[in-house]
Amino acid sequence: MATDDRQRSASDFALPAKRRTEMLRLIKRSGQVVVTEMSAYFDVSLDTIRRDLDAMAEQGLIDRIHGGAVPADNLASADTPFKQRLEAQSNAKAKIGGVAAGLIANGETLIVNGGSTTLAFARSLVERQNLIIVTNNLSLPSVVPSQAVSALYLLGGEVRHDAQVTMGQVGLVGAQAINADTAVIGVGGVNAHGCSTSSLAEANMMLQMIAASRRTIIVADSSKFGHRAFAEVVLLNQIDVLVTDAQPPEDLSTALETAGVKVIVAT
Repeated sequence: MATDDRQRSASDFALPAKRRTEMLRLIKRSGQVVVTEMSAYFDVSLDTIRRDLDAMAEQGLIDRIHGGAVPADNLASADTPFKQRLEAQSNAKAKIGGVAAGLIANGETLIVNGGSTTLAFARSLVERQNLIIVTNNLSLPSVVPSQAVSALYLLGGEVRHDAQVTMGQVGLVGAQAINADTAVIGVGGVNAHGCSTSSLAEANMMLQMIAASRRTIIVADSSKFGHRAFAEVVLLNQIDVLVTDAQPPEDLSTALETAGVKVIVAT
C-alpha cells in the first residue's frame, strides 16, 4: 500500500460514507480488497467491513467475492477463480513459461510460488534434469515433468483451495533456512514502483522466497503492466529478470532499465 495510505488516520474514516468512498478508491486502484485487511486498515470490525461492502454491492459499485470485493467492471482482473485465471492469457503464459524455463540450468534449486504463469513455467521444464523445487503451488507437482526433478518439496501452511496454494512460512521441518539458486515468481502487478499482489499474506511469502534466492525471475504477462495491486512485494531493483510477452510501456521500460532489470520478451 502506498505511503500516503499508511499515513491516513483511521479516525478520518469513522463515518461510513467517508470509509466507503476510500474503500472504493482502494478497490479500483488495487483490483481487489480483502475483508480482513480492510478491517485492520480502517480499524473497524469484520462485520462493519462486510456491511460496507454489501451496501456498495447493492449500489452496483463493486462485486462481492468470497472474502472481499472487486470493482464491478473489473471482476476478471482480480483474484478470480483459479480455473478462470488458468484460461486467461493462456497463450502468452505458455510462451513466458517456455522462455523462463530456458533460463534455468540443470541441477538448480528453485523456489516457485503459486499462480497460473508459474504453472506454465513448471510444465516447460521438460529439458531440465536434477532440479530441486520448493513451492507453495498445489497444482505444480502434477504438471512438472517427473524427469526434471530430483526432489520436490511442498511448503506447509493454510491450504487455500480457491487459489491452489498454501500460505505460511517459507521453510521446511528440520531446516533452519532454505537457500535457492533462483526464485520464479508470478505477480499481480508490475509498475514503475515495483511488483505487487492482491494479498498481504501472499506478498509476505513471496518476499521470503525472493530473500532466500540468489536470483529472482518475475514471470508476468503484459496485462499486469501498470497495475498496482493491494500489497507491495518488492521494488524493481530487487529483481533480476522480467519475462513477459510484450515490450513494457515507455515509463515502465525506463524504470526497469534504471533498476538494472533484464527484460526478456517471449515471442
